[in-house]
Amino acid sequence: MMFYRSYQSYCHRLQHDMYFLISTSRLNEQVVDKIVLQLNRVYPQILTNEEAEKFRNPKASLHTRLSDLLKHLQKKGDRHCQEFYRALQINAEQLFNDLPSRKILSPVFFLACFSVAAGLALFWYCCNSVGASSQSATAAGPGLNALELLQAASQHMGCSREWNV
Repeated sequence: MMFYRSYQSYCHRLQHDMYFLISTSRLNEQVVDKIVLQLNRVYPQILTNEEAEKFRNPKASLHTRLSDLLKHLQKKGDRHCQEFYRALQINAEQLFNDLPSRKILSPVFFLACFSVAAGLALFWYCCNSVGASSQSATAAGPGLNALELLQAASQHMGCSREWNV
């Protein structure tokens, strides 16, 4: 579970995803009907029969029905929004995976970025400290292999540092 997402309520997520779901008709009539039926039949405490009929009424436009359904669920509370997400995942998994609220980056991503930044900082530090050391410190031996490795790495990374090997 992602760090940011775990502290975000389902109602807040639904508010964030609402434009995505309603804009460009990503949900077709059949999928919306399946979601409404699931919320009514599997979870009758989420949508009553009367509410389900209202949100399945073919006289109203799909955009209006979907918008009203999402607003209704947000007013009802977090559990209702959570069940909507569950129904969406079951009936339109690809759309569920494409939701903006699911695209929020996890701590693993930030940790990876930090590790790369720390590695580059260490490399930069090594570039500067090796050049500042005296020539006698770079005598032959195991240090020579390390310097050659640093030289190859700096050339690969585009570091303009000159190495005395």
